Amino acid sequence: MTYYLYHIPGKKIGVTRNLEERVHKQQGYQEGEYVILAESKDITEISNLEIQMQKAFGYKVDRQLYKNLKCNNKDMNINVTEQTTTFPMPLNKLKGRLMDHIGMTWTTIDGDVTLTPESIKWVVKNAKTSMYNDERCYVYNKAFARWFDNNDAYPRTGALSSERNGRNVVRSHFDLIREWADDRGLYKHGDTKTQALKLVEEVGEICRAILKDNHSDVEDGIGDAVVVLTNLAELQGTSIEACIEAAYNEIKDRTGKMDNGTFKKD
Repeated sequence: MTYYLYHIPGKKIGVTRNLEERVHKQQGYQEGEYVILAESKDITEISNLEIQMQKAFGYKVDRQLYKNLKCNNKDMNINVTEQTTTFPMPLNKLKGRLMDHIGMTWTTIDGDVTLTPESIKWVVKNAKTSMYNDERCYVYNKAFARWFDNNDAYPRTGALSSERNGRNVVRSHFDLIREWADDRGLYKHGDTKTQALKLVEEVGEICRAILKDNHSDVEDGIGDAVVVLTNLAELQGTSIEACIEAAYNEIKDRTGKMDNGTFKKD
């Protein structure tokens, strides 16, 4: 496996195993807008070089070496054959383990695949228990690769547009919230119980503002609650987008009527 040390001038220096997914699709840059500084099959060498180059160029230095990131954790030893990819865990533990390895990429004869929040949904939905070992499960490589051909593995919701090197790059408010939280160590040191209590606090602020008929405080409180929900979802191993999609799918065909200011379903 080859690791690439790339430089986006004036922005960052990073490492990836898949330039197309990481730099082109996730970050919105194309060839000519970044430079490959080095490539190596030695993850330790490339990880140390990344830190050195970040310091040399005066960029923000990553808190963890690339080799120590969850996506490079070697504990999940998948088995890739011509037909299938097999995961070393039962179905009821699959989603959590896959979320721990977001960013992991592997090659099948039908194409490269990557674990993203969206592709993980597909894997969990389509995985089957191994007939030889009920502690293992698998997906068919061709179907997984075709899913990447026909779907956006990195959907953008509530998009913002920003200028980068003369190009418009789309990012969502949720992306910005997660970036803000990650920079402050919330995902590394936070927990769901703390965020749940924070959510109760924000809801209380919204209710007080409503009682006082203070529109700006209501608006501020709703925004704060969305931030907390975004972080709570991330800490829970899912995404706010996935939660919204699940909720909408549940209510979209619901019928009922308004009763005393509340919609009551049939």
